[in-house]
Amino acid sequence: MKIARTLEPLQAIASLFYPPNCGACGAAISNSEHLCSSCHDKAQRILPPFCAKCSEPFAGAIESEFTCANCTHRKLEFDAAISAYRSRSVVRFVILQFKYGRQLYLRHPIAGWMAEAMVDARLRNRAFDLIVPVPLHPARLRERGFNQAHVLATMLAQKIGVPVCRVLERIRYTTTQTAFDRSDRVENLRNAFRLRKKMAVRELRVLLVDDILTTGSTLSECARVLREAGARSVYAITAARA
Repeated sequence: MKIARTLEPLQAIASLFYPPNCGACGAAISNSEHLCSSCHDKAQRILPPFCAKCSEPFAGAIESEFTCANCTHRKLEFDAAISAYRSRSVVRFVILQFKYGRQLYLRHPIAGWMAEAMVDARLRNRAFDLIVPVPLHPARLRERGFNQAHVLATMLAQKIGVPVCRVLERIRYTTTQTAFDRSDRVENLRNAFRLRKKMAVRELRVLLVDDILTTGSTLSECARVLREAGARSVYAITAARA
């Protein structure tokens, strides 16, 4: 009886990290998993051909490197933005549950998707000096309770051995980007970020982290600030591509 009572709190703590049900469909799973095999299989992988700049997949047959319509005739300040999965179905549900539903244990499969993106040829043999999460405005941070980009950046840092540094801050509260088209997103983000005081990125190779890439406007504005501060390169990685 004493042993059982001792195990109960330990099991309760473990369930915060490894709930006994799939985070997407609710099916029973083992304590070492977060998603069932069926939901894992439903995650839509981004496969070639895709845009070399933003990873937007292309349904046709293209063998050479190309730039998609999203990137044509606009200046994106990052060198490339890499995602391994589409923000569809299971992937989108899991990210939204983590981000807005505060299901923090779902950071584990999401960080796993991000780690898969690191094997992309655009990143695989590239060295980075620091990982920079896209910041939230302080008011938004208070509303949500955590910055999902910083959580994912911290987990990625543990996997690849590169330090996380919050060199950027968001100084203007902006309406959620989901309400705008591409041109309005750019205007909505203008001068929304800046380098934090006493932070330096001159000649550093930066890996910028966020949860989902839609048009790339947020990542581009962050990359612009980093480049103007002297960053040598700015690559971006997200868990999913809309």
